Amino acid sequence: MTFTQLEIFALVAELGGFTAAADKLGISQSAVSHAIKQLEKEWGLTLLTRGQAGIEATEAGNSLLLRVRELLGVAEAIRQEASAARGLNRGVLRIGSFGTTSSLLLLPRILEQFRAAYPEIDVFVEEGEDDEVAQWVSERRVDVGFVVLPDERFDTLPLVEDQFVALIPSGHPLAGQPAVELADLCDMPFIMTLAGNTTLIERLFENAGLRPMVKHRYAQIITIVKMVENGAGVSIAADLAVPAPLLALCPGVVKKPLAPKVRRAVGLAVPSRKHVSPAVAAFLHTSKTMAKSLSDGSLGGL
Repeated sequence: MTFTQLEIFALVAELGGFTAAADKLGISQSAVSHAIKQLEKEWGLTLLTRGQAGIEATEAGNSLLLRVRELLGVAEAIRQEASAARGLNRGVLRIGSFGTTSSLLLLPRILEQFRAAYPEIDVFVEEGEDDEVAQWVSERRVDVGFVVLPDERFDTLPLVEDQFVALIPSGHPLAGQPAVELADLCDMPFIMTLAGNTTLIERLFENAGLRPMVKHRYAQIITIVKMVENGAGVSIAADLAVPAPLLALCPGVVKKPLAPKVRRAVGLAVPSRKHVSPAVAAFLHTSKTMAKSLSDGSLGGL
């Protein structure tokens, strides 16, 4: 067993194919196949199988994949610490992000500072839904991820807090109210976000014993706002995900706080602060120094 074989195994499982893994590593497909066969022979297990979506890890492969990623993470941390000791500050950083609040508002500001301070660290970002990102952190597919707090599964760093708001057509009677109750949103078609917070919003209604009439589901916040403006329904979004410049593009939409208020916090998560690589530690430090400006209201002007 070699680290190269482990890296190939993890990459094939992540990308879902031998060819994709070979292209990313810059080696032949036969070399990838040989590495997997050697691992399977050594461990006496079938690690990969062909499924409907491509190459997938078997049940046994999945159980080993977490440990493989942990080992690869330790190896990367050692390489980064050696580089840092030589004054090079090189390495790889994989970030998981979700929705408008992290991908559009938080991450660009943090990365601007991070890249200026650590230009030799290679940064990769993967975007998914909030639940997906948390799963990626748990599976070590990413080194650090934006999550909705609290999340007791990880070591976390709070970054910013905001509240959920209702998005209402400006001509609707609810638009004139200072706040909107969840029950008010169940009398008309509801537009559900797929850009993040889906689980949280569904839980809000469930805990209140209510069921919205979900007629639309969209992954882009601009689509949601535009559909509300066109009278297709109402929606709920995080306040920071709907900044003033976005609303200016759709003047037929107003946002109103929920009554009672529903707050949420967004932060960064790692499996354990004790075992992060120098690149992750640097990213967390940069994010922490940015936290005050991220939460002092300056985001609203973006």
